[in-house]
Amino acid sequence: MNITCFSIGKTKEPEYVKFIEFYTKKLNHYNSFQYIEIPSLKNANKLSKEKLKEEEGKLILKKTKPNSPIILLDEKGKNHSSKEFASYINKKMISGGQEIYFVIGGAFGFSDEVYQRANEKIALSKMTFTHQMVRVIFLEQLYRVFSIIKGEKYHH
Repeated sequence: MNITCFSIGKTKEPEYVKFIEFYTKKLNHYNSFQYIEIPSLKNANKLSKEKLKEEEGKLILKKTKPNSPIILLDEKGKNHSSKEFASYINKKMISGGQEIYFVIGGAFGFSDEVYQRANEKIALSKMTFTHQMVRVIFLEQLYRVFSIIKGEKYHH
């Protein structure tokens, strides 16, 4: 199964970039994985929140295949423990899906069109994190998932 994680906007902090590269490399040890940043819109500060979400949504949907599952990282999504998330990913892999997309939205979330297209929503926590941190936290959790599936020591 190919896993792709999309995020809106560039990762600005060099420390976060290093962690993203670190976990992307580690994830590819286990599974086909891509982390793709969708550039922010050039005129973002001139758009209303709704128009910005709509335009970002178009960019997200343009990059995804029509029948592949999209899972949004969303504060209103389902919370999982690391072991529950591992079980969730393992079931997705066993079911034989070719591709799965995880999407980290922009500062204002997702457009209605993206919500309608999404198959599921998951939350990392009930707490709020910066979009920059969410990228690293999610990739670390995905790496943890594969270490749990493989029965490796990392999780302990």
